[in-house]
Amino acid sequence: MSNTANRPVVDTGRLWAGGAATAVVAALVALVGVLLGNGVLDVAMVQPPLIPVGESFALRYAVTAAVLALLATALAQVLLMSTPRPRSFFSWIVGLATVVGVVLPFTLDGTTGGRLATAVVDLAIGLAVLTSLRSVMVRTTRLTPRPGLSA
Repeated sequence: MSNTANRPVVDTGRLWAGGAATAVVAALVALVGVLLGNGVLDVAMVQPPLIPVGESFALRYAVTAAVLALLATALAQVLLMSTPRPRSFFSWIVGLATVVGVVLPFTLDGTTGGRLATAVVDLAIGLAVLTSLRSVMVRTTRLTPRPGLSA
């Protein structure tokens, strides 16, 4: 009986390069969101839990978004190397984490407008990370036959 099972091979260098680019995109989405919300629209965004760097809300938001994108890249690598249908699991995990990010502002003190603005920025960050890293996962993984198995 022949077994044609394949194993995934992940190009980790390209995966992490894509993850780093995703982190930059996530940070910029956060920065643009704060500039639009607090600056242009003059809405006092609520402050979700952020990495405590510097005094600037925009900086803390951007750094937190970048770090979360890098954590999502680590999750992608683990799933690619260990699970069947890794992109499906990745989508569920990042999608549900994004839902948490969207709901969280509504549990914090602030105006409805500030909560809504923060939720929209969180949604944009989550969607940017999800779509970018799913694309990176497709382009950095290939299947190779397991050694010793014949077709």
